[in-house]
Amino acid sequence: MESKSLASTLFLFFLLFGTLAASPTLKSKPHPRRPLPCKHLVFYFHDIVYNGKNSKNATAAIVGSPAWGNKTILAGKSHFGNVVVFDDPITLDNNLHSTPVGRAQGFYLYDKKDIFTAWLGFSFVFNSTQHKGSINFAGADPLMNKTRDISVIGGTGDFFMTRGIATLMTDAFEGEVYFRLKVDIKLYECW
Repeated sequence: MESKSLASTLFLFFLLFGTLAASPTLKSKPHPRRPLPCKHLVFYFHDIVYNGKNSKNATAAIVGSPAWGNKTILAGKSHFGNVVVFDDPITLDNNLHSTPVGRAQGFYLYDKKDIFTAWLGFSFVFNSTQHKGSINFAGADPLMNKTRDISVIGGTGDFFMTRGIATLMTDAFEGEVYFRLKVDIKLYECW
């Protein structure tokens, strides 16, 4: 009798333990997998800000400045209040004189008084045999960070309705007149 009772107790214990172990509320949830990009692209864009002396090769111009600034010199140490529009060449390598595969067209505005940071809104407009259409970008650019991520928010042509992440890296700069950005694009929605 005692062995029957012990067997019944053990059976109920293992049944209860097995039910609890199989319960989805107690199981640890698997980490969701990060999707792999459907397309990976790397480009460089070259920005030459107009400084009053370089009108023949300038690809960007200050179109808005704070009351204490002007439109040929960026304002103060953080450039707060400056709005710059650009039409920069895009290349496949970091050489300004390489054949452009398109243009980076848009604007950036310096949006913090105490920290060197900007907000970007621009498109890569392609005109090469390899790519047709555009990729659109927007986001905050904390310029002092080595790498910065901004959103890919759409596109046209080969990049119709695309979305993803673009990692920006300052590849070179010369004072406040020239800078080159490496743009590492990972697209997660490709049509």
